[in-house]
Amino acid sequence: MNKIRRNIFVSIWELYRDGFRNMTWGKQLWFLILLKVIILFAVLRVFFFKPVMAGMTDKQKSEHVGYNLTHRDLAIKKDTITIVSKN
Repeated sequence: MNKIRRNIFVSIWELYRDGFRNMTWGKQLWFLILLKVIILFAVLRVFFFKPVMAGMTDKQKSEHVGYNLTHRDLAIKKDTITIVSKN
């Protein structure tokens, strides 16, 4: 079983390796993929996603996490819109 699994992984690796080696645009496409990943995970995170628990002490962080775990249904209801019908 292990030998079969290894052969599958080796054949998949060889497929991608040979496929991108023979492509005329392969290196440029990999550069664009890496650039996109860097932009999405590094730049956007730094500028647009504020850490929720920044500036809290360890005790405050543990209380915050504990509260959100035990009162998860309240947090979900607070973020949803309820439509009430008059019928």
